[in-house]
Amino acid sequence: MTELLKLNLGSGQNPRTGYLNVDRAGSPDLWVDLEKVPWPWDTSSVGEVVFNHVLEHLGETVQGYYGIIKELYRVCAAGAAIHIVVPHPRHDDFLSDPTHVRIITPRSLSLFSKAQNRQWAKEKSANSPLGLYLDVDFEVESASFILEEPWASQFVNKQISDEELHQATLRYNNVVKEIRVVMKVIKTA
Repeated sequence: MTELLKLNLGSGQNPRTGYLNVDRAGSPDLWVDLEKVPWPWDTSSVGEVVFNHVLEHLGETVQGYYGIIKELYRVCAAGAAIHIVVPHPRHDDFLSDPTHVRIITPRSLSLFSKAQNRQWAKEKSANSPLGLYLDVDFEVESASFILEEPWASQFVNKQISDEELHQATLRYNNVVKEIRVVMKVIKTA
């Protein structure tokens, strides 16, 4: 059996040992423009993908973004893990970089879940069932939010409650620094 690939997509200046480091600039193991599809990997040949501060730079147009998501689904094997780290859209790290073209959140990634899409259809929800439209299927397995200071210390020291922190994220910029999401690829035989 062939061992599945581990891809560090958009590796930039942060190569990872044990991964194929891929970028369109710098000194990666392989030069690939991720916005040009098809990608050079076989269907279902990838077992793990890392997008570390990369996905927010890709897919400036909706169709371009859909192409990236469809290609990601094509190359990933069933059960593949996709690790995504992005700046929070209300943090200066996101807002001040003109190369950031797309907001990525756990909620936006859940649009690519067929199970979630079917649930929304039952509820007659207005959410876009992109998993069904694009014939892709990803499940968000976990999502975490890395807090900026002083919010992180205040939360850890119980100076603010869960609800106060939630309200702060709705009202203010620079509360959450980054979002980390792990998705699983769902494919049936």
